[in-house]
Amino acid sequence: MTNVCRNCKRTFSTELELELHRDTCSQGDLFCDECGERFAERTATEDGWHYRCPNEDCDGEGMGEDIHNVSDVRIEKSV
Repeated sequence: MTNVCRNCKRTFSTELELELHRDTCSQGDLFCDECGERFAERTATEDGWHYRCPNEDCDGEGMGEDIHNVSDVRIEKSV
């Protein structure tokens, strides 16, 4: 079974290789609701479980709370 990075579509033979790659994947952009910054995943977490916005002036934290994958963020178009 191959393991595919959902951000850059690179394939890996083991799940461990994929997990290690996610920490450095340059395509893995995250977005902070609090300050509006975009950043790589590796700058927002040290352990892969706890996420915090790397912007020093921002208190945004928590994947799915204040921090989201850019691909999950939708822009509402006003009518």
